[in-house]
Amino acid sequence: MSLDFIPIQPEQNRQFDEEGYLIVRDVLDTETIESLIAASDRLIATDIRTNRQQTKDGLYDGFRNCISMDPAFMPLLTHPKIFSLVVQLLGPHLNLMTSHLIYRYPDPVDAPLSWRLPGWHRDHYTSMRDLGHAHIPRHSLKCAYYLTDLSEPNSGVTLMAPGTNHLTEAMKIPEGQADPENVVEPLLQPGDCVIFENRTYHAGAANRSGRTRKAVMFGYGYSWMRPTDYKYQPPEFVEQLDSMGRYLVGELADANEEFSVSGGPNPIQAWSEAAGFFYKAQ
Repeated sequence: MSLDFIPIQPEQNRQFDEEGYLIVRDVLDTETIESLIAASDRLIATDIRTNRQQTKDGLYDGFRNCISMDPAFMPLLTHPKIFSLVVQLLGPHLNLMTSHLIYRYPDPVDAPLSWRLPGWHRDHYTSMRDLGHAHIPRHSLKCAYYLTDLSEPNSGVTLMAPGTNHLTEAMKIPEGQADPENVVEPLLQPGDCVIFENRTYHAGAANRSGRTRKAVMFGYGYSWMRPTDYKYQPPEFVEQLDSMGRYLVGELADANEEFSVSGGPNPIQAWSEAAGFFYKAQ
């Protein structure tokens, strides 16, 4: 594999364990950002309804499984500055759960600063539906790549509630308030990435910037979990992927392979172990 393996720093590991999120700066270079924005703008300008996620008020628009809709999104699947962190935080036995293009438009001028779109929530609703808040483990995470300037408050960034990844019940917001007491509003530059786990409560901040907040979020979960965006990827898309990419979208390395309890050869595991990382469940 030509992809470098970047060891996670102890402070990064500590923050993710304790607070449920991690900011990684300067992940995307200018050329990549421009390519992603151009592809994103093309998609948003279409009248395509397949995979589209859009609110009736027009403030939120985007596409699920965007990786299959334009080649510009493909490098994010195993991004060299992010993917090794994902493997160290979750392990190598992974699925691509989602690839989500999100445009958050400016709020109406009369909207309150307490406006939250979407509201406070944990990801992967179905696990809470079936297991309840008390029994949900860390089973997935998202890597949110931001393409626009979010260096000022109320620019539509994703708010974080540190430590809520340890809650065993639904988060309670004090009466009369829009947010929990310890809310964090990350101030980000184009190309920064926020990694957060499924149990971490998050919400969309007010957007008074006058600009559209543009982001692409890639989510990963364990290989025994069902992806949220797709059942099968288009063959013409799968053909463009390397072995790790094919594994991430559920494609076997050998269609004639005999049954294996482990699920068969895992190129992500082989890559990470070659770099000296041997995953062990905690």
